[in-house]
Amino acid sequence: MRLDLLRTIPGVVASTLVGPDGLPIEVTGEAGEALAAELASFRTGLERMGRRLGTGDVTRVAFTSERVEVVAVTLGDFTLGAALVRGHDTRAAQQALARLAVEIHDLPQLESA
Repeated sequence: MRLDLLRTIPGVVASTLVGPDGLPIEVTGEAGEALAAELASFRTGLERMGRRLGTGDVTRVAFTSERVEVVAVTLGDFTLGAALVRGHDTRAAQQALARLAVEIHDLPQLESA
């Protein structure tokens, strides 16, 4: 499983590799499915904002809520993300996501509209 590296990082409670349709390709943790759907939705909003502001593609995002910290990177049309218990250092997760993004080469190519 591609996400096994993320399972070893302290504080990670869920991780996902998700397509642009919000359907997960892989998940870990009880909240993995929800994380996949929400990251896909969040990415859509960020892409719209980027187009309107002329900022270009969003390639990395991180945010903190009351209970979790979420970090994510993009792989073309796909998003790879992890949720950690709030207060844990996210650097190891960010580094693992970046490493996985470089190593994953077998994702399907999506047709352009």
